[in-house]
Amino acid sequence: MNPEKESENEKSSSENAAPLWKYVTRLEKASVGGGNVSFRCNYCEKFFKGSYSRVKAHLLKLPKFGIQACAKVGDEYQNEMQKLEDAFEESSRRLKKPKLVSLPTDSPTSPNLDSRESSTATSHPFFQKKKGVGIGNSPLERAFNNQCREQLDCLIARTFYSAGLPFHFAKNPYWIEMIKFAANNNLAGYVPPGYNKLRTTLLQKEKAHIEKLLRAIKDTWKEKGLSIVSDGWTDVQKRPLINFMATSQKGPIFIKSIDGTKEYKDKHFIADLFLKVVGEVGPQHVVQIITDNASVMKAAGSIVEAEYPHIFWSPCVVHTLNLALKNICAPKYSLQNEDAYNECNWIAQVSDEATFIRIFITNHSMRLAIFNSYSPLKLLAVAETRFASIIIMLKRLFQVKQNLRNMVVSEEWMSYREDDVGKAQTVRDYILNDLWWDKVEYILRFTEPIYEMLRVADTDAPILHKVYEMWDSMIENVKKEIYQHEGKEDYEESPFYDVVHNILIERWTKNCTPLHCLAHSLNPKYYTIKWIEEVRGRVAPHKDAEISVERNKCLKRIFPDPDDRQKVNVEFGLFNSLQVYDEDNMEDRWNYNPMLWWSTYGSTLPILQTLALKLLEQPCSSSCAERNWSTYGFIHSMRRNRITPKRAEDLVFVHSNLRLLSRRRPEYNSGESKKWDIGGDNWDEPFGGPGLLEVAYLTLDEPEMETSIVENNDYVDDDDVVVL
Repeated sequence: MNPEKESENEKSSSENAAPLWKYVTRLEKASVGGGNVSFRCNYCEKFFKGSYSRVKAHLLKLPKFGIQACAKVGDEYQNEMQKLEDAFEESSRRLKKPKLVSLPTDSPTSPNLDSRESSTATSHPFFQKKKGVGIGNSPLERAFNNQCREQLDCLIARTFYSAGLPFHFAKNPYWIEMIKFAANNNLAGYVPPGYNKLRTTLLQKEKAHIEKLLRAIKDTWKEKGLSIVSDGWTDVQKRPLINFMATSQKGPIFIKSIDGTKEYKDKHFIADLFLKVVGEVGPQHVVQIITDNASVMKAAGSIVEAEYPHIFWSPCVVHTLNLALKNICAPKYSLQNEDAYNECNWIAQVSDEATFIRIFITNHSMRLAIFNSYSPLKLLAVAETRFASIIIMLKRLFQVKQNLRNMVVSEEWMSYREDDVGKAQTVRDYILNDLWWDKVEYILRFTEPIYEMLRVADTDAPILHKVYEMWDSMIENVKKEIYQHEGKEDYEESPFYDVVHNILIERWTKNCTPLHCLAHSLNPKYYTIKWIEEVRGRVAPHKDAEISVERNKCLKRIFPDPDDRQKVNVEFGLFNSLQVYDEDNMEDRWNYNPMLWWSTYGSTLPILQTLALKLLEQPCSSSCAERNWSTYGFIHSMRRNRITPKRAEDLVFVHSNLRLLSRRRPEYNSGESKKWDIGGDNWDEPFGGPGLLEVAYLTLDEPEMETSIVENNDYVDDDDVVVL
């Protein structure tokens, strides 16, 4: 039989067996020929002409088939039809023999070659180990099935190359798990799921699986509480998106994202979103909501606090520190800010000069090539909207200081005259200027305590109880660095430090909440002699007037009933007076972490213990929501702008929580999947990673990892972190 005719018959037979024909009435065959027929939909009773693909498009409401979607088919019937169609397509694929495209060969193709010699697997030059020697003939090769292993390697590589997958994707633990499962199980004849099944039934199945995994985390909320964190983002289509996450002792989980298009995002709109999320997770479990420091967020937080007095709005500590650094390193002139501008403007000048050096090198390909030949590390640039952007840039410049100096005195740099020679000379003058580098080093030294606190806070770790003490210690360490540089004693005045101190105190005053003070008061370590005597003038929390006032405000909101509040006040008095504890207990206050101490010794103070176990497990920043931005770059990209809102929501939920769950695995911090979701070959979607700032942190802390997480791309985007 003619192969083409046989293929047509098989196709016709397959279409006749298709499951959705039973939902339409086939009439006479259409006159246009081919496989077209006239049919009438049994639901809307409209008449159409076409093949089975148009029947499917009509019933399943598929676009781009030139046929009207059936308005009478409801979601329940559509889902049932979709399941039937998925099962039919999968069974059809199993009956078909997959066609492979041959890889090119080095030797000329001869029409007389045996078909076995020109097969897909063995024709590739990779398999031509030695001329005249067959593949897989040795006992060792047959035992390990080397031929199939090598062919599979080539097929995997071909998938990466053809789809444009970044090589970093090979570190994805879910990819590795999938390949290992397929290799270790007998799945003869298996055909992977198709387009429709991936976006429908399998997506719903994976969502149900994720929800099952998250159940263990949600079960801890009753005892340990949770914080709701939120952050906003604008996608490639300029849609304002707001995401909501819940973080607790077991780590963060993604709840939902909201498209704020056509909405007036005032305090009432934002507060309504928060109240709905609080209702979903259970208001009795929520300790606080964390957002950035915008005034509309503060106003929305006040509305939530009025509805639920036991829930507190907390501004993100990382945002607060970033604003403080910005006030210090990039002051703006005004009459009210004249003193700060006069004292700190030199920092902005050094920053501008450093930016000039970076931009000149990176914007001229030959200069960049010369730099790369002298430095194994790349230049980091972080947009001004990112946290600690100036400090990150200066840190990397200082790291490659000697490489830059070697570069500008080299013959290659001096002899190259194809760009702006005047600017090149200015760059050379800055780099060889010892006084300029002294300024850079001084900036890094006195901002180091601020930067380190930002680094510690820029996580979802439970450090709410440490925030108050961290601010005090950070300000003291900043003073120490400035006074050491200026050669002054503690009792002397420093105009520069006074300005920096006022900026930090102003920001801390706006950031401090009663919840910070209560959590600080419940840390057993802060009542030990060792901690009190570490710093001159320190006092225990119950002896600090400011902390005591704010703590009492907090307790009044958490325990509105006077009798309950009296009981908890009595327990707090016993806790801080040390009357109910022995010597071992006092020693363990210093040695144990707060959660362990309260779990071990807190049973005699049941109300306070319950409160402490909740507060001491809460974070202080919205960082986990910040790092989720790339998820929306993945889901809401221009390539996926036709995805339905419900499906997009499910895809965001699955994508986000799979990444968050992966981060709790031990292999995330070591082995072949270490930091697999950070960086990658591309800075854009879909594999840009959860936080571009995290790339900067990682390359500064672990330079040896830089070559594995970044590439020296020609593409430069100063909107985010880039490595050049």
